[in-house]
Amino acid sequence: MLDEKPQHLGAFRYVPYMGVIFVVHEASKLGFWNGHPDWCNLGQGQPEVGDIPGAPTRVSEIKFDPADHAYGPVGGTEALRQAIAEHYNRLYRRGKASQYGKENVAVADGGRLVLSRVFAALSSVKLAYKVPDYTAYEDMIGLHLARLSPVMLRAEVDERFSITAARLEREVVGQGIQAFIFSNPCNPTGQVVRDDELRGYVRVACDHDCTLVCDEFYSHFIYTDDGTPSDGPVSAAAYVEDVNSDPVILIDGLTKSFRYPGWRVGWAVGPADMIEILNRVASAVDGGPCQPMQQHAALTVLEPARADQETTALRTAFAKKRNLMVARLKEMGLVCPCPPQGTFYVWASVENLPPPLNDAEGFFRAALQHKVMTVPGHFFDVNPGGDRKEPSPYASWLRFSFGPPEDNVRMGLDRLQRMINEQR
Repeated sequence: MLDEKPQHLGAFRYVPYMGVIFVVHEASKLGFWNGHPDWCNLGQGQPEVGDIPGAPTRVSEIKFDPADHAYGPVGGTEALRQAIAEHYNRLYRRGKASQYGKENVAVADGGRLVLSRVFAALSSVKLAYKVPDYTAYEDMIGLHLARLSPVMLRAEVDERFSITAARLEREVVGQGIQAFIFSNPCNPTGQVVRDDELRGYVRVACDHDCTLVCDEFYSHFIYTDDGTPSDGPVSAAAYVEDVNSDPVILIDGLTKSFRYPGWRVGWAVGPADMIEILNRVASAVDGGPCQPMQQHAALTVLEPARADQETTALRTAFAKKRNLMVARLKEMGLVCPCPPQGTFYVWASVENLPPPLNDAEGFFRAALQHKVMTVPGHFFDVNPGGDRKEPSPYASWLRFSFGPPEDNVRMGLDRLQRMINEQR
């Protein structure tokens, strides 16, 4: 495992660890391993995967058929693609004339692979992205700089770390932007573009022929402003008029909202012509997704009654942890100006803490000594190719995860409280 730039890479380029992968790597030097009972991973990017109150029993067995050992279709099995299309129609497109079909869905082994296909499929265009946002976008965009022209849109705290539809339209028109990618709900801030703003995003995409790539992996982790569970999920699918002509790509999977990250089942939903190109890219990039997970496990999880039971229980359980973490971090003296409306993350600043804890890197390193993991904010200052040389404005910000079980979240918060008290 590499933590400093090595000297003997040959023709390889240097690639640093990013975000939570870097955090886990650093913690492993101090004895952490996944599932360690004495560590608190408040940096983790996955939800708890065990039983939660009100949720269906976890899938514990998968039966293989002989045919499952063969390669499957490059874009996913027909049965799973149809089930995903019906899932979107049921949740977001009731009563609409235009409905998604299996031809509107491509399946891949996880969200990062879906995103990799999308970036590889983009033509030579101006691609806008916002900051702060998902760390993996940095290298994914960076791999295609010979073809893509990145345009950074910084979302300020007084904008709740979001881009309004009005600003998006100004940027698209003023800078000639041809594609825009964003996570919604946002990783790391937990902010959600919804209702009229999200409708405005889709309108901007259609009016100006700007491909909208909506990374919706946290679509079911939705809360009200006062921290109660929302009635349902959020997706741009609700505002698409024509599923085959509106330039809107939706990316999601079983990783977050259904709490099966290890299955690596992700998908893209969008116009059939775009999906066909993603499948052609897949034929060169990865060859197609895992057959057994699609044929049996994923279909079970997406059964309507079971899916609704899972996601309803999820919002209830995670809203409780959300409120706990927001309250405790504020009590410790951290600044949380925009409590999360979605995801399982709290984006908070340590600027008012005593040194060295008033710096994200200092806080991160000190917390590791207390066996607590967090993610410094600079990782979310997406910077493809490293062109921006100025210091990150997120030097005092960190992402805190309430993804672990509640007792582990409480233990981590207690340790952070003691760490801060010791420094005062």
